[in-house]
Amino acid sequence: MGFATTYLTKAEVQDLLGITSFGMWRLPRQHPDFPAPAKNVHHRSVDDPDAQHWDATAVYVWAAKTPQFRQRGALLERPLPDRPGTGRFLGHRDTAHGPATDWDTAIGVVRLLHTTEREAAAGMAGDLAAERGHGITVVCSLFGDIAHGGPALVAADTARPCIEYEADWSVAVQLAGQPLPWWPGALRRPDIIRQWSPGSEVLTVQLPADDREVALQRAARNPTFTARARAVLTDMARSIRNDRIDAVRSEIMIFGEVRPWHTSSPLVIAAEPDTQGHPLGTAEEDGPLRPGWAEVARSNQPDAVAALHVALGRNADLLPYGSFTDLRVSDSPTVDRWVRRLALCDPTAGHATLAEGKQVEAFFTDPLTDMPVVRTKDDDDPSRAQWLFYAPRSLPAGRGELASVVLDGAVWITTTDGLVHPAPCLPGEHLWWGDGWGDRATELAHVVHLLLDDLPARIPAHRHWRDAPPGLTALFNSQPKSGPGTELGRAALLHARMTPTPQGY
Repeated sequence: MGFATTYLTKAEVQDLLGITSFGMWRLPRQHPDFPAPAKNVHHRSVDDPDAQHWDATAVYVWAAKTPQFRQRGALLERPLPDRPGTGRFLGHRDTAHGPATDWDTAIGVVRLLHTTEREAAAGMAGDLAAERGHGITVVCSLFGDIAHGGPALVAADTARPCIEYEADWSVAVQLAGQPLPWWPGALRRPDIIRQWSPGSEVLTVQLPADDREVALQRAARNPTFTARARAVLTDMARSIRNDRIDAVRSEIMIFGEVRPWHTSSPLVIAAEPDTQGHPLGTAEEDGPLRPGWAEVARSNQPDAVAALHVALGRNADLLPYGSFTDLRVSDSPTVDRWVRRLALCDPTAGHATLAEGKQVEAFFTDPLTDMPVVRTKDDDDPSRAQWLFYAPRSLPAGRGELASVVLDGAVWITTTDGLVHPAPCLPGEHLWWGDGWGDRATELAHVVHLLLDDLPARIPAHRHWRDAPPGLTALFNSQPKSGPGTELGRAALLHARMTPTPQGY
């Protein structure tokens, strides 16, 4: 649903329809299609929890389609005037709810907000309801999707600003007497919208940089970074820009497409992105970029922190980190063995992405995997501490081999040369065990399968569903999720790996 849902009490329905309590009693008898009371209302009256409520939008739209109550119903759901006439463009407005265009029509001024912000139509209509002399009868905002008659609209009448309803773009077009302008999302900016007027040619503009591009470009200009680091920052900024231009062009193609049920175009594409030089050159493979991103991750520059946040959301596979892990500090002997080797350090960009918004006690680095580790206060219990860290992508090469797997808060790998490590993992996956409500611990089974043969093996992407041994998967699925840590030795793991698929598994 593209509009806010509100509910009306019996008294509020009566006020909306202008009827008495007796009229309310007769309503469903005279009009069998009158909406039934809503179920599962979230905000019931404390004084009368059994009181009936009605979906405000359903009642408001029903009223507009019912001759007896038409003048009290949703304005854009009522039948159009016999002669809508030719609307008049009244210009642009910069509002607190986004850029707007106003149209003088046969039903009053229709304000179109060029935004997809939720409840923008109701917010603007509410502001206008407190004013006088503006002549605006209805406010529409964009839902962000395409409907049968054009872009989907959410409407709110200034007479009933708290009730939003779905409106048809083609109705607004008929009232305006001409196709209405539409801007793709990235170009819905006041400075761009102000340049349009009826009859204008499509405006070609530079696509404004988004926050991610700005952060990466700023970091790429930082002289403290090496040329290799600056190159990967620039590469990602270019990649984002290429994708954004492609997305805007696709949006224009979808919304500007001529559809067979329209005798004329219901909208005017008001602006398009400048594609000169598009696409910008970028690296074809991730491998050569990883060393540069490792430098950014180790940096203590604020620009590196902002860039690393972008990379984590954009393509975490470029970074030297596996999945994020949070773990309460406990008396686990396995975890304690790992903690004792951590080295105190000054924070890097990697630490900053772990610690954001937390009360930090100390920063560490695992000297064997180079993974950042942060000790913070527990969110739920400030008297306790917790560890935040990224799993390594692979384990360091040595003379040992996998000795056991310990399931204790997280998955731990112990080795025959006396070390303990968080199990390696890809950034977009997680290692878990126990009852998965029909899911299975294939990621963990696949990782252990690889490490049994080659401890420093790098985990390949998206292979676990195909390559995880079913016996190992069954073993990990059978382990309890709670209680003291469970240790599974090498012999048990090798035996499970050779076990055929258990019957009924």
